[in-house]
Amino acid sequence: MLTQSNRQIETPGGNILASAKGATGPLIGLIALCLFLTLWTDTFFSLRNFLNILDQITVLGIMAVGMTLVILIGGIDLSVGSVMALTMMVMGYLNVEAGLSMGLAIPLALSTAALSGLICGIMITRFNVPAFIATLAMMSITRGLASMITNGQQIIGFPAWFNLSAIVRYGGFLTLTVALMLAVFVIGLLYQRYRYGGRALYAIGGNPEVARLAGINVPFVTVMVYTVCSVLAGLSGIVLGARLDSVQPSSGVGYELDAIAAVVIGGTSLSGGTGGIGGTVVGVLIIGVLRNGLNLLSVSPFMQQVIIGLVIVLAVTAETFRKKR
Repeated sequence: MLTQSNRQIETPGGNILASAKGATGPLIGLIALCLFLTLWTDTFFSLRNFLNILDQITVLGIMAVGMTLVILIGGIDLSVGSVMALTMMVMGYLNVEAGLSMGLAIPLALSTAALSGLICGIMITRFNVPAFIATLAMMSITRGLASMITNGQQIIGFPAWFNLSAIVRYGGFLTLTVALMLAVFVIGLLYQRYRYGGRALYAIGGNPEVARLAGINVPFVTVMVYTVCSVLAGLSGIVLGARLDSVQPSSGVGYELDAIAAVVIGGTSLSGGTGGIGGTVVGVLIIGVLRNGLNLLSVSPFMQQVIIGLVIVLAVTAETFRKKR
């Protein structure tokens, strides 16, 4: 006879298989988009352009993995863009102003991001604050703190190797920042598929009460998910700082929407319980390829926002029809 715990494990396994099927549509869309841009532009289908796309999606890719975990449990995190900015400013202040090495500045800055996520998770689980409100409040708090550190001024003067990590291509292909993004993808995929904690996310997103009865510590997992999401948002800020060779408190505005868009386009349901990081990787690539292609076609940035918005609507509509079918 199956125990409650065994039944719980089997159900998320089915959701993982369903999420793999759900990512088929976005993958077909990505292939079709690449074929279209190959035919309509002269420079899209080239190794150099593909490497540029990978460079451009590093920040979004890392952040979207954390957002996927949050949405899988039926939550939302609107603070990731501001947490990213705060992490960047803390790192910049500790390294440039306080004189700490990057080996200390980066972990301490990521600890600040983790604290932000921890507070959000506690507000949601302990005080029953809706995730939308808790993360919206944290978005305002962290953005204000990021501006207070230098009174709204940017920070420059990082070590040369920091910027070179986003420029130098090792083996002629990958920068360290792209390698970091790929490592986050792989770790996230393996954890989601093969670890008990990863399968538990689907159970919580499907029905938190059933997950609790199955023996899952729902509050603890929820707090950990928001903490990891914030840490990954902070890590994406470190990557952005390396790319720009500077940090400023206005960074990250709108990134939370881009991260949510990548997750939704990749087939993860906003109601939780279905989807996964594999689909999010495809969603991130779709956004990156789309923006790259629109730039090659000389489409204005304002029209690009409209087009990406339409893509999000189409993705949500497709998900709705898929559920009904």
